[in-house]
Amino acid sequence: MKLKGLRWWVIALIAVATVINYVDRQSINVLWPEISEQLYPDKSSDERKEIFSWISIIFVFSYAFGQAIFGKIFDWIGTRLGFVLSIGVWSVATALHAIATSFSSFAIFRAILGVAEAGNWPGATKGNAEWFPTKERAFAQGLFNSGAAIGGIISIPLIAFLTIYFSWQAIFIIVGLTGLLWLIPWWIVVKSPPEKHPWITDEEREYILTGQKNQDVNEDGIPDDGYNPNTGQLLSHRQSWGVIIASAAIDPIWWLFVFWIPIYLSEVYGMDVKSIGLYGWVPYVGAMLGAWFGGLIAQNRIKVGWSIDKTRKTVIGLGCLIMLPALLAMANPGGPVTAVLIMAVILFGFQTAIGNVQTLPSDFFSGKTVGTLAGFSGMAAKLTAAGLTYLVPWLTRGGNYTPAFVIGASLAILTLISVLVLCGRIEPLKSKI
Repeated sequence: MKLKGLRWWVIALIAVATVINYVDRQSINVLWPEISEQLYPDKSSDERKEIFSWISIIFVFSYAFGQAIFGKIFDWIGTRLGFVLSIGVWSVATALHAIATSFSSFAIFRAILGVAEAGNWPGATKGNAEWFPTKERAFAQGLFNSGAAIGGIISIPLIAFLTIYFSWQAIFIIVGLTGLLWLIPWWIVVKSPPEKHPWITDEEREYILTGQKNQDVNEDGIPDDGYNPNTGQLLSHRQSWGVIIASAAIDPIWWLFVFWIPIYLSEVYGMDVKSIGLYGWVPYVGAMLGAWFGGLIAQNRIKVGWSIDKTRKTVIGLGCLIMLPALLAMANPGGPVTAVLIMAVILFGFQTAIGNVQTLPSDFFSGKTVGTLAGFSGMAAKLTAAGLTYLVPWLTRGGNYTPAFVIGASLAILTLISVLVLCGRIEPLKSKI
């Protein structure tokens, strides 16, 4: 059996996994007002927010650790088994939240969830590098990233709806089971990389593999497999640090909203879980559109003859410039409708930029190095996200979130500087020797 467009089936499954990933992680954010009232009835709003912050920090630190190790794991055991391990463990961890009764038990299950969910990102980057030619990678990355946005769109109203019929414990079990069901089509469809997959057409195999051989290390006029350094050599390049720092700067902006949208709406506008379900999904519509836009515009510019260097820098710069004024506007957004619409603009800009930031490892390197650099970048990004998460309860005491949004605007500027200055010309690298 031959299946036309097999690469699109693969990226679609990865996008669905990302939807599930975000439904799983967002569940506690939406349910926290109800959970905290049940577990901590004598605590104030600021005290409950601080407890949530520490649970979130533990999740992000675990996520950072998971990104570092899963970059290597995907390089060792491959994309197919890597995703099975990642989503299998995170689905079980989600379901285990149902038996949590204290800070310590929530922290343990969030830690397991964080390590396992982290595999989704280096896995997606590696899957993209395996299954797509260079000119299509930004669009494919945008499709994958839109899964995160769709997960946000779905999760908040879905969880709010489920609270009508189920306890918060039952909701964790339901969403955990969803991930285990995903393993069935993944195991069936993704049998091997494109070089050996029995279902791929000869035309598609040739199209993918030819489009990936965009490097000529020995300059003999014949495309080859490119530069694939070891870890020490990888970190000796300033371009690698440009990718790592850009990722570390931009990622906390996303987590600022992922963690705090429901609590922001509850604290600033006095919303309950059901009201949050009516408003909290709107910012993720902007994220979804931005993921598509960033990928499509990059693909279009490359198709009309722009270089990878010009394309990546232009699209990343555009995304950062969209975020900057919108983040500052959150200092005084007015009513809740205006607030969530401004958030939608911010996440549109974020997703426009991030898809192209995430393709940088495969623009500079090839082979196993792609997963390793993606893992290091993801680890750095989650460490900075944890730092901002730690600061948010202190920065926002009394319900004033302006300092957090100003920090977000500063991070958008730092992202652009890292790409323009440290990354230099974005093109396949060669050995320094």
